[in-house]
Amino acid sequence: MQKTIMSHKNQIALVNGIFVVIGFGAHFLLHNEPLEITAFVIASLLGVLPIAIQAYQALKVRVVSIDLLVTIAVIGAFAIQNFEESAVVTFLFLFGAYLEQRTLNQTRSAIKELTELAPESALLQVAEGQYEEVDVDEVEEGDVLLVKTGAKVPVDGHVLSGEGHINEASITGESLPVTKKVGSNVFAGSILENGTLQIQADKVGEDTTFGKIIELVEEAQDSKSEAERLIDRFAKYYTPIVLLLAFVVWAVTGNLELAITILVLGCPGALVIGVPVSNVSGIGNGARHGILLKGSEVINRFSQVDTMVFDKTGTLTVGNPEVADRRFYGNQEEAQVRAYLGSLEAESDHPLAKAVLNHLGTFEKLPVTETKVVKGGGVTAVIEGKTVAVGNLSLMKQSGVQLTKEMLQDAKNFEAKGNSLVAVSVADELQLLLGIRDQLRPGVKQVLQQLKNLGVQNLVLLSGDNQGTVDLVAKELGLTEARGNMLPEDKSAYIGNLQEKGQTVAFVGDGVNDSPSLALADIGIAMGGGTDVAIETSDVVLMNSDFARLPHALGLTKATARNMKENIGIAIGVVLVLLASLIFSSWMNMTIGMFVHEGSILVVILNGMRLLRYKVKES
Repeated sequence: MQKTIMSHKNQIALVNGIFVVIGFGAHFLLHNEPLEITAFVIASLLGVLPIAIQAYQALKVRVVSIDLLVTIAVIGAFAIQNFEESAVVTFLFLFGAYLEQRTLNQTRSAIKELTELAPESALLQVAEGQYEEVDVDEVEEGDVLLVKTGAKVPVDGHVLSGEGHINEASITGESLPVTKKVGSNVFAGSILENGTLQIQADKVGEDTTFGKIIELVEEAQDSKSEAERLIDRFAKYYTPIVLLLAFVVWAVTGNLELAITILVLGCPGALVIGVPVSNVSGIGNGARHGILLKGSEVINRFSQVDTMVFDKTGTLTVGNPEVADRRFYGNQEEAQVRAYLGSLEAESDHPLAKAVLNHLGTFEKLPVTETKVVKGGGVTAVIEGKTVAVGNLSLMKQSGVQLTKEMLQDAKNFEAKGNSLVAVSVADELQLLLGIRDQLRPGVKQVLQQLKNLGVQNLVLLSGDNQGTVDLVAKELGLTEARGNMLPEDKSAYIGNLQEKGQTVAFVGDGVNDSPSLALADIGIAMGGGTDVAIETSDVVLMNSDFARLPHALGLTKATARNMKENIGIAIGVVLVLLASLIFSSWMNMTIGMFVHEGSILVVILNGMRLLRYKVKES
């Protein structure tokens, strides 16, 4: 019976409203008192049913809810035979709950849009040249799939054959199509705008980037901040206090109508709903713009950030360095040194290694043995019986390589141009010195200015690169401070020192080698590109590694935190005004109180929904 009533709550509200209209019609138009009373009584009895059930369900778990206050108020109105007010109060409460749920559903539109983008089927290769449409849940890692124009990519994978343009807005928030060809990675939920692709599944189901995004946004929207937990605790005690106050007023004055009115005016509905709707709207806005905010507490901490620390490569720079300067010292054949260098760098996925390989072009690939990675220095190995070291000057000194004044001066000149140094020694003799430069991200200076305008006082660069390069970048971008030659543990220690000084620190990195700093900072922000590591280790993920989204992320959290405070102020202000009106005026009654009460709930919901349209101001 209870389940049936609750499942038809909106229909009950509609019938309740019809009888309220009939009651007022009988009073003002027909002057028919029996019909008027009958209509209001039916409306009251119908309306109070779902409210009383909700109150009973809450009491079973020892919670004194708003529904109990309204139920007692309706019973009291019956006791004093004020059927008009009991009918109107139940209608306003049910209608307010309907509007509240409807508008809240709109604030969750971001997650709804995401789930609607989830692929449902896939074209699975069952034989050479033959494909069969199957449910996406039947696809397994390693399966070969066909994606046609206009179809959703069903899994994370890589392209085996074909070429086309894919809209990855569901992953990155970027609507411009991305060209995909053989070897390119593709993401579930993205849409192939033209072309035909044959792909191999690397990740399926909840393990895909798209699946993890949905999971994170759902968890974020369901999480509670400290402010929400505080309000929940407040409401838990506040509601019984209102109930007790109404009872005391009735016992002292004997005025049951006054006591009932206090019950209605004291409902804390707007206070309870105001903070969650702000958080949900803020998280929804971020999801639409390729920004994952991992929960309400992240929003609160991020809004208070006054110091932002950046990694350099792949964060402030595009992460595609190129060899800009070189010097060969030559007591080995240059072709032989190139072969040693290329063979060793071919085993590394470091950005500088890729730049070196692009510079070398073709070379003789030689077998590499006894490879050792020297933390913060580079790598050593044995090739053709000779010890080969590739890395910075610190590695050269550790390896016993003698550096002449000429070599040191060349290194100094390279660094003065903003180069990172890659030195190559063979059998403890320096053979080659390369200067590698990375380009700043387009528009990075304007982005940093926007961050300053949003209240970030300190912009700090921490990099494993040489100090000369770091200083040049810092000077060009107008950073507060810059430190070079930093190992991962050095960065973490530096962030810890900033926090000890009372600064709220956000660290922006690539989510891989800087994971200790991402974890230690008050807010870890990953230039993720949708990678697993970035999604798992940080508080905020910029899904397409778009540095320009950072001001939007910070501005959004500040707007959300401000919106929460506004909603709390509105809710408390309305209750105080209603109670003051009850004490100092003669016009306040239960119906007006409930009308204002429901209106305040809608006001805080609509105020929170403004965040769905938030855009950061251009500097």
